[in-house]
This record gives sequence, structure tokens and C-alpha cells, in this order.
Amino acid sequence: MVTLADIETARRTIAGHVLRTPLLAAPPLSALTGAAVFVKYENLQVTNSFKERGACVKLAALSAEERRRGVIAMSAGNHAQAVAYHARRLAIPATIVMPVTTPFVKIKATEMLGGTVILDGETVAEAQTRAEVIASAANLVWVHPYDDPQIIAGQGTIALEMLEDSPELDVLVIPIGGGGLVAGCAIAARAKKPSIEIVGVEAALYPSMWNAVRKGSRPCGGATLAEGIAVTNVGKLTLPIVRDCVSDIILVDEALIERAVNAFLTLQKAMAEGAGAAGLAAMLAEPDRFRGRKVGLILCGGNIDPRILASIMVRELERADRIASFRLTIPDRPGILGQIATTLGELGANILSVDHHRLFLDVPAKGAKLDVTVETRDAAHAEEIFRAFAAAGYQPVHMPSGTARE
Repeated sequence: MVTLADIETARRTIAGHVLRTPLLAAPPLSALTGAAVFVKYENLQVTNSFKERGACVKLAALSAEERRRGVIAMSAGNHAQAVAYHARRLAIPATIVMPVTTPFVKIKATEMLGGTVILDGETVAEAQTRAEVIASAANLVWVHPYDDPQIIAGQGTIALEMLEDSPELDVLVIPIGGGGLVAGCAIAARAKKPSIEIVGVEAALYPSMWNAVRKGSRPCGGATLAEGIAVTNVGKLTLPIVRDCVSDIILVDEALIERAVNAFLTLQKAMAEGAGAAGLAAMLAEPDRFRGRKVGLILCGGNIDPRILASIMVRELERADRIASFRLTIPDRPGILGQIATTLGELGANILSVDHHRLFLDVPAKGAKLDVTVETRDAAHAEEIFRAFAAAGYQPVHMPSGTARE
């Protein structure tokens, strides 16, 4: 069992090697959720995630002979970078097995930090199988991402810092993959403040800890934005800690994770990957549970593919009707497109794209379909544009603008 004393020792080990990140009030997120939200910015670490804490503690404890042999780890990205970074600092050779589904930005970052990357398997569990084979054959030291006492102790230092900075916190909402972060933080927080509530969060596509705690059988699998917590096998060490210390586990769907990532960027001007935003997604999923309480969130990682982030921002604009698409039935003659553009300009809409369809059989030979996508102020503005098109006789139909409408 990991104890508060172990976590205090871990804090002394990482001092000077891992950033003591700020815990700051987040008024925009508080307004969004109805709670008093405080954010621990672990995305400010050198490798942009909390994983540096556990990796630093584990690698610092290795003997000279173990360091000479080298280490191996499996990871979807953040643990990989943390191990590579601190291994290079300590002159330890590091091999990292990553799933083939890992975002390129995380693979490249791990290589730039000095790690030797091997891509294998669709999931972290499959990558672990390959890593275990390599570790045995090459006599490498295993650095597990979550099921290791030193890793758990290192991650627990986050909660120590949070409660030192804001001892009035009522609840911590913590993402769960294999359970190292939530286990370490739960031990530290409950030791320092027994009344505090710990709530875990998992992606709905990967409810592995939820299944283990509740003896459930929800399926695990699928493409999730929160690949950092897309774990099918929970830790043997972390599971009993979660059972004892975590009051509940909230499952969040992909749309809520997207919304949380977008909220961190647009409201807090902070970069969050899917797993890093999972705590906020849980608050959006169950606002009544947290309303009026002082809630600590851990923005545990900011390593998100820029292309995915751009897509999320556009999708959220559409969900808010800030981007709207219409299909119009128009006469196919000169000047019509100019009239439509003039109407949109007078209504204050910004045209993003226009596409003609002249071969559709549900319009006369002298007619056409016109798809127009515009930027709007809000849903009411989009509806005003729709009514204007209808009044002009264009028979408008709301259309998806390249992303799914909900």
C-alpha cells in the first residue's frame, strides 16, 4: 500500500526536477458549470503532462546497474515522453512501445526526447504485451505507467500541492485510465483532508475501472479523443485504492469531451488533450452534482494533435449554431448568387463556402441546388437567415456543414 509518507518522499525526490504547477481559480469555467472551479495546470510540465512526476520518482530510485541496463515502458504518449525525458536527464537508455493509434505529435515528441519508439498494437494493452516480450529478451527495467508504487506516489504529489494551495476544496474530479493518478491523489487528499470527495472520470468507450469496481460488463473499445485514458486493463495495485477512496466514477461521451477541450481553449486559453479535459467533461455531464461546490480539476495533459483541435473548434461552432449550412433551391440564371450574397451581407453573416449542384433530379432543368455555409452570431441569427431565404422563395433546408449536427 502506498502511504502519505511515500508521497511526501516522492515530493522531495521530484523537487527541482518537476515543475510545481499552479492551481488557479477559473471564473469562466465556474460560470459554465455553476461550481467554484480551480484548475491544476499539469499541461505546463516540460512534456505537457503530469506523467513526469511518477516517471521521475521511478527512475531516480533505480540502481546504477539498472540504469546501465536501460528501461522500457508502454504508453499512448504522455508516459512515453515523461520516461524519455527523465531517462535522458539521468543518462538511462529508454525504449518505448506505443500503440499504432498514438497521435503523431506524441510519437515525434517521444523520439525528440531521446526515446527509442516501437509502434505495436491497437491499444495500450496490446502495446504492453510487446513491451513485456522485449523487456524479458533484453533484460530491461520495466517502468509501468500506473501499476507501480513509485509511480502512484509520484502522481499523488499533485493532490498534496492542490490542498496546500486551496485547502477549502470540497471535491477533486480526476481522470482515470489505469488508475495511477486517481489512486495517488486519493491517498494524499484523503490523508490530508478526510472529508474531501474524490470523483473519477472515464471515457464512456473505455469504462474499465467502472466495470472493475461495479462488476460491470460494459464493452471497452473504439476511437476516443481521450486516448490517454483509453485503457482496457486497470491496475492490480490501483483497483483496491479506487474501491476504497473514490466515491463514484462518471462516464463521459465523446461530444462532452470535445466540448470540454474547446471550453479550456476558448474560455481559459489553455491547451487540453481529451484525457486532460475529462474532469471538466464530467462536470458538464452532471452539473447538479457539483453546483455550488469548490471543485479541483487536474488539466493532466495538453498533448493534442493540432489538426484534431482545429476540427473540435469547428464542430463546437456548429453545435452552437455559430456555423450554419443551408441547401437552397434556386433558378439557374445570372445574378442569383449575387442576390444571395447581398442578403447574407445585409444580415451580417460571413460566407464560408458555396457549392452549386446542377444535376440533381429533384429540381427543374433550369434550376439548381445551392449549398451555402455561413458564420453566424448564434442560433437566433441562423434562424433569421433561414427565414430570409424562405421569404425569398429559396426553400431552405438546414444541412450539416462537413461535421455532424446534433
